[in-house]
Amino acid sequence: MNLLRLAAASLNQTPLDWAGNRQRIVQAIEEARRKGAGLLVLPELAVTGYGCEDWHFSAAVQRGALDSLVELLPATHGMAVCVGLPLFVDERLYNGAAMIADGRLLGITCKQHLATDGLHYEPRWFRPWPAGAVGAINVGGGETPVGDLLYDLDGVRVGVEVCRDAWVADRPGRRLAQRGADVILNPSASHFSFGKQDVRRRFVIEGSRTFGVAYAYCNLLGNESGQSIFDGGTLIASQGNMVAAGRRLRYDDFTLSSAAVDIDQCRRLKSQAFEAGPRPADAGGATIVCDFSPRTSEDDSPSPPLAAPHAPEDPWEGSADLKHEEFARAVPLALFDYLRKSRTRGFVVSLSGGADSAAVALLVSLMAREGLGQLGAEGLAKRLPAVPGLEGVTDPQELIHRLLACVYQSTRNSSETTRRAAAGLAHALGAEFLAWDVDPMVDRYTTAVGEARGARPDWEHDDAALQNIQARARGPGAWMLANLRSALLLATGNRSEAAVGYATMDGDTCGGLAPIGGVDKAYLREWLDWMETTGPDLTSGRYAVAELAAVNAQAPTAELRPADAAQTDEGDLMPYPVLDAIERAALVELRPPLDALRLVAPLFPEVSREQMAEWVERFFRLWNANQWKRERLAAAFHVDDHSVDPRGWGRFPILSNGFEQELEELRRIAK
Repeated sequence: MNLLRLAAASLNQTPLDWAGNRQRIVQAIEEARRKGAGLLVLPELAVTGYGCEDWHFSAAVQRGALDSLVELLPATHGMAVCVGLPLFVDERLYNGAAMIADGRLLGITCKQHLATDGLHYEPRWFRPWPAGAVGAINVGGGETPVGDLLYDLDGVRVGVEVCRDAWVADRPGRRLAQRGADVILNPSASHFSFGKQDVRRRFVIEGSRTFGVAYAYCNLLGNESGQSIFDGGTLIASQGNMVAAGRRLRYDDFTLSSAAVDIDQCRRLKSQAFEAGPRPADAGGATIVCDFSPRTSEDDSPSPPLAAPHAPEDPWEGSADLKHEEFARAVPLALFDYLRKSRTRGFVVSLSGGADSAAVALLVSLMAREGLGQLGAEGLAKRLPAVPGLEGVTDPQELIHRLLACVYQSTRNSSETTRRAAAGLAHALGAEFLAWDVDPMVDRYTTAVGEARGARPDWEHDDAALQNIQARARGPGAWMLANLRSALLLATGNRSEAAVGYATMDGDTCGGLAPIGGVDKAYLREWLDWMETTGPDLTSGRYAVAELAAVNAQAPTAELRPADAAQTDEGDLMPYPVLDAIERAALVELRPPLDALRLVAPLFPEVSREQMAEWVERFFRLWNANQWKRERLAAAFHVDDHSVDPRGWGRFPILSNGFEQELEELRRIAK
């Protein structure tokens, strides 16, 4: 047998953290060496961090990346390591993956297909490398080849597809296989979204089968730079079978998987099944030959296929409730990294007793429970040095009490139902709970403005103003509590409400971070029902919160009008499932109003066409009028396949004609 032990590691990196990023890379290399690996792949742009944004353009950052790469060379003794970094070549910036073997830099492969969809803006910084092209750059005083490269490590031929390269029809992997690749590595920075890991598994398995290679994939891990969540997850496949899969959404600095693959068997599969292509000499690119051998010791044996394609240590991966399980892990992990990287001491939530704020508080509690469960008290204290006294905290309730404060801010329009729901949930989670009345502040503003205008605002004429002042009066107190605790105030808005501007600026939008800003309200309510009765399968066991019943039993309401108005969110807007369906038609598929009506109406046959047309028009008018609000909303985590955040996915002009012609056509046809 011709065995090679492959390893893939996910890293929790931070942009421009030169020493920290390098330290985590070295730790992963050392762990791979302990496992007997001869070849290790590390994530895309791991040296600098993926999310450097426009600082990728900085010459100092580009030099720093090469300096760090040179410093890493001695750590690779006895191994071959692939690691990502930005690279300036011939007046252009590229996304590179360096191949190091036994302390020597062999070359740097450059990404050929850049991510341009959704929240991706890679072409702003990088240029795609032309297939087959090869150049050179000076690194550490010597000339290093760059571009479309294949590495011959004592007869084991290794190629690289950088992240997006594997997601396109014209994969570089096909040409690498035609040039004789035995192994293909994929260093990635692939952001989390629901169900996305299944797509990654498919291209890894199919790449190994179709190209006749061993295929190793790794991803970034955690909240690297603020809004994108990376779920980690390492995958190794050989001959069309998954042979190793690492755990996802972990709180560790890095995770690593390894597997032994039989190169001879990969070559047999290729010779039998791989379709004919051009001769290797005609495929372009260059082959870098090195006498270092990454092969495994004779005592190793090929890793058998996994019974399931996911990590066996993560049984939730195969759950029928996968989306709920992923949400219960992805956002808490992002909160944990945001907390430690921003060096704050905890979180504050203005807990209204409704679904949105309950979900935010619950996500913080999941963060604390899973962080403690995975890292232990000592590990948690090391990861959160800004929070004093965590070394001896072993009780999740005590930890949550230290990290989370919830405040219920009532007005005369608040109900006893929401007060009890807020208090009951906060106590069940273990959070500190405070309550105060903001009516005195509301009355002072109303009186002062009324006296200045010579007419006191009233509900008949000034409905929106009287609602908004209640929400705004809650902002200063919540901010003050956060300041007193050296904590971060979390905004509680969701994506559905952001789409139509159903929020008070400087009121319920207050906060530095919006954990559920990327999630629609209909799904959020489903998840809260599941959290009440089932809950995620955490490290410490199944966790459900029965006290959510008091929240889930209510119809969502802002509680800003007098009680006799019987205000509900869906009464003000439309049913949330309808809103979310229109949002998808309008924002994902970019359908004009009439097309949106034709797409959405069949989904709700119980709704009259006239009513649906009215709701479609309401959505488009509210969407158009409230782009200025979305420009000001707190940063939100990206968890779904689309977003309304204009700093990422949802670009739209602040000023436009407001679909006037299209809405006129909608009204004409609907009648």
